[in-house]
Amino acid sequence: MERFDAIVVGTGQAAPALCSRLDKEGLKTAVIERKLLGGTCVNVGCIPTKTLVASARAVQSARRGADYGFSVDALRVDMAAVKRRKDEVVRHSSQGVEKWLAGMKNVTLVRGHARFVSPGTLQVGNRALEAGKIFLNVGGRPLVPELPGIRDVPVLTSSTILDLDFVPEHLLVIGGSYIGLEFAHMYRRFGSQVTVVERAPKLLPREDDDVAAGIREILEREGVVIRTGAECMALARKGERVAIEMQCKAGAPLAEGTHVLIAVGRRPNTDDLNLQSTGIKTDERGYIVVDDECRTTEEGVWALGDCNGRGAFTHTSYNDYEIVAANLFDGDRRRISDRIQAYALFIDPPLGRVGMNEAEAKKSGRRLLAAKMPMSRVGRAREAGEMQGFMKVIVDADSKELLGAAILGLNGDEIVHSLLDAMYAREPYTTIQRAVHIHPTVTELVPTLLGALRPP
Repeated sequence: MERFDAIVVGTGQAAPALCSRLDKEGLKTAVIERKLLGGTCVNVGCIPTKTLVASARAVQSARRGADYGFSVDALRVDMAAVKRRKDEVVRHSSQGVEKWLAGMKNVTLVRGHARFVSPGTLQVGNRALEAGKIFLNVGGRPLVPELPGIRDVPVLTSSTILDLDFVPEHLLVIGGSYIGLEFAHMYRRFGSQVTVVERAPKLLPREDDDVAAGIREILEREGVVIRTGAECMALARKGERVAIEMQCKAGAPLAEGTHVLIAVGRRPNTDDLNLQSTGIKTDERGYIVVDDECRTTEEGVWALGDCNGRGAFTHTSYNDYEIVAANLFDGDRRRISDRIQAYALFIDPPLGRVGMNEAEAKKSGRRLLAAKMPMSRVGRAREAGEMQGFMKVIVDADSKELLGAAILGLNGDEIVHSLLDAMYAREPYTTIQRAVHIHPTVTELVPTLLGALRPP
């Protein structure tokens, strides 16, 4: 038995920072990783995909040269070179995590698959590790549903598609949500024909109808074919091609292509931890049940990041670390319930979303004020030739506090933070409305937007 003060399982976004804090506190710590240092974000998530998004944007900018007064002859996408660039960016980040962990004097990296043998003991190969504090940061993986015929055709996931060094002739994307749409848009720009097939009646079911419709318009303008309301999907081979058979209210009952990407969600990596040997409870989807401070139902065990089901983002994972560290070491009670929902969809232009959507705000029973402005009114967007999308905001009419916002347009993923910061500060919207912003920017139109607030 090897005794440690703390054990961290998994090296996703929360883990290196947590290890650094444990090291600073002088705690002898083992950090266990069975595969890739850095977890999903570094290796098969945010960093590689946003690197590809940047390449796709550059391709589209060249393709639109005539709009800006120049021309590019014989434009050709070298997907092998695009992949090499992506791999180098990933390698830089992964090596950074490795170097960071190696510099911690009280932290030992253990390679292998960890399984509980008792509440405070983990088995890694032939090693038994014990600690009074155990932190699970095991992340998640793409969900592959048991669709009819799925075992008869080769399918890609959001992880395996990153290995492609060629542009598929026709990419079929099953799933019209955040991951699926990002890949659909980038591969359309790389030169693939792309068809998105979504079971729900609209794309992005959690978004307001106008946001979902705006995103669909952006994608369809560039030639992405979208099929919604696709019930009873099945996969089948059609010679050298693959097909999705479906029942839709509109359109043909078949979509054919050369490759299929499954992007219908993710599942937590909790099924092989032998949690049944502990008091750690999971929900019906396998997510570890935690309280407001990331503590599990087993004393001395915390769960952070994707595996706790309280956020599926790199930024929420890192915030989990901040919550745990503040409560353990700083005497500062921080809670998951204190954070405001914030995320982005990285198509181009992107969607930045914070707080409630309009439907949620109406259900809250508050008196509301709302405003919406097309990006065509924004001078900076017009100058950049990027006038797609709109900005919308929702306010509590009585407290004057911002409840939520959606910015679908040029730099929307960055601009939305000015609203988010005011929401955390509990400042009235008039604070931003009266601010003097730099011209010419997109953000300078936010006060104008707020000046147009009316009852919805």
